Amino acid sequence: MSESATTERALILAPHGRDSTVASALLGEVGIAAHACPDLPALCAALEDGAGLLILAEEAVRTADLQGLVAWIGAQPPWSDLPVILLTLRGAGAERTPEAARLTELLGNVTFVERPFHPTTLISVVRTCLRGRRRQYEARARLVERERLLADLADERARFETLVEHLPVGVNLMDRNGRTILSNPAFRRFLPDGVIPSRRPDGEESWITYDAQGRLLSRDRFPGACALRGETVSGMEFIYRSTGEQPVWTRVSGVPVRDSTGKAAGALAVIVDISDQKAAQEALQRLTETLESKVQERTRELAATLDQLRDEIRDRERAEEQLRQTQKLETLGQLTGGVAHDFNNLLMAVLGNLELLRKRLPADPTTERLFDGAMQGAQRGATLTQRLLAFARRQDLQPQAVDLTGLLDGMKTLLERSVGPRVVIRIDARPATVPALIDPNQLELAILNLAVNARDAMPDGGTLTVTVDEVPVPVASGLPSGSYPYVSVRDTGTGMDEGTLARAIEPFFSTKGIGKGTGLGLSMVHGLAVQSGGAFRLSSVPGQGALVELWLPKATMPAQAAELPPAPAADVSPAVVLVVDDDALIAMSTVDMLADLGHTVIEAGSGVEALELLRSGQAVDLLLTDYAMPGMTGVELAQAARAMAPDLPVLLATGYADLPEGVVADLPRLAKPYTQNQLAVATAKLLAEMARTSAHAKPVDGLHREPRAGIHR
Repeated sequence: MSESATTERALILAPHGRDSTVASALLGEVGIAAHACPDLPALCAALEDGAGLLILAEEAVRTADLQGLVAWIGAQPPWSDLPVILLTLRGAGAERTPEAARLTELLGNVTFVERPFHPTTLISVVRTCLRGRRRQYEARARLVERERLLADLADERARFETLVEHLPVGVNLMDRNGRTILSNPAFRRFLPDGVIPSRRPDGEESWITYDAQGRLLSRDRFPGACALRGETVSGMEFIYRSTGEQPVWTRVSGVPVRDSTGKAAGALAVIVDISDQKAAQEALQRLTETLESKVQERTRELAATLDQLRDEIRDRERAEEQLRQTQKLETLGQLTGGVAHDFNNLLMAVLGNLELLRKRLPADPTTERLFDGAMQGAQRGATLTQRLLAFARRQDLQPQAVDLTGLLDGMKTLLERSVGPRVVIRIDARPATVPALIDPNQLELAILNLAVNARDAMPDGGTLTVTVDEVPVPVASGLPSGSYPYVSVRDTGTGMDEGTLARAIEPFFSTKGIGKGTGLGLSMVHGLAVQSGGAFRLSSVPGQGALVELWLPKATMPAQAAELPPAPAADVSPAVVLVVDDDALIAMSTVDMLADLGHTVIEAGSGVEALELLRSGQAVDLLLTDYAMPGMTGVELAQAARAMAPDLPVLLATGYADLPEGVVADLPRLAKPYTQNQLAVATAKLLAEMARTSAHAKPVDGLHREPRAGIHR
């Protein structure tokens, strides 16, 4: 039952006769809820759930114990006066029966209806009682809302008083007569009695201020007095002189408080202590007065500082220009490195297929000449890509401890043949130079390139000086300060102007004629130095030659002896080789070269596919994988494969050392592009090592299986 139906229902107590049934039926027909109670305790219990009125038969209450009902009626809240309809016998009204008067006194809001009653009479009386009861409920709602509003108002006032009490400024609220209504401790600090200065007795000089003309301000123009007249005064400065204390600077404002008609009903005065601000202003004024002399004293120092600043600006401009040049070269390096890597893969396919095709075609002088031309062109392209990768700092370097003096001694004859008899070579090498950590083959190639460039810059002959020493690195190099192994190449040629010098190390930039240079010599040298962890500097003066300087990283170990060239491929037993490369053209060339060498080749297009083959139980003697593959790199594939087969040899084929920072790949590498002989040497070496390792190992059941789909013989 809903709340409205419960609070407006009629509770009926007429246990004798048919009065209860008839009344319930009549009220139900007009939509008034009714509940018949069997006895007085049940009636009192039903009252706890709510009721709109009571209908009581006189004989049910005349002799009953009404203590519980009377107690409930007496405990009603002030807004409630429960209507009671008393069904009496004919002629037994309150004016005739003392008992009726007693019930009226006990039950309060009683209406008498004589029996037998007419239905219309009963319904009319009930509706009248319910209308009165609804007005009681409305009064209750208004009282509840009033109490809520009073509580909210009390909370707001408490918050407002808390805010005012803790404000750092003095606040005083006064009525229209200037009497204080509310003030906070900050205000009472200045005015303990709450009386505003304009209302103090004449002759009080505690508050002093002046108008715009410098005249002492009268009390009727004080902010509080103006605000009571409806004027707003903001930020008027006063000197407050309290007895026995130092004067205090204050800023006083006055704001009128208006009523609903817009008239001034009071005022708000605000006092702010500005003594600290005034002290700061006075200090600033004193500082300003002495500033001129201090400025004169500092003028000479500033002049010297300005000269120093100009020097620093020039140094910074040079550094910024070097930074722009470095960023430009870095961008060019990224572009050329990507192009060179893809070109390397294409040359891999060209060289491999040319070698295989040469074996399969009948011997013919014309065909041999065409093959030689194609092979030379492809090899020149490979050399070109190596220079591009060197500039991009992505070639596969093999750094080791190198004795620079010994390296130059070994190169002297080669340099003399390369530059010709018109150029005099001088090698100025200090024997005690610490070894450098560098790829010796790439360093020899770099020095040879510089010598050839110097020769071309000295068409009438000259002097080429190669110096080896250990010298401090320049600050602009970006390397930690200290001494580094140093190599320089100086010529006495034509030199370069500023425009040419600025572009000298850009790839493919050359001042030589068509067909006389690729424009990659200096680019390769620069890339080698930076990739190796060193520094590069090029300087030149027109007519006075050029100087190329290299600072190389120190080696922590003694210089190594020169390695012997790789031996030719040894005869090895045919093996099962798993080739993994995402480039179908490269994979096809490699598979054909390995099959031509007599090996059984399994081809996979990705690392995931290769791992599936290994998990399936396919016997594999050697894994040959490309490094740069989508999804899984060659290094990751090698790690996963060795987790399944720890002794499996892995050969990593790559065009450049494009390994992420922090990845350690202790794997033998095969540089792209490679020839069939290089492939044979690398695979034979690994297979021979594997054969030696497993010479005494027992065969495993099922190691050699029948070839499956995707296997090339």
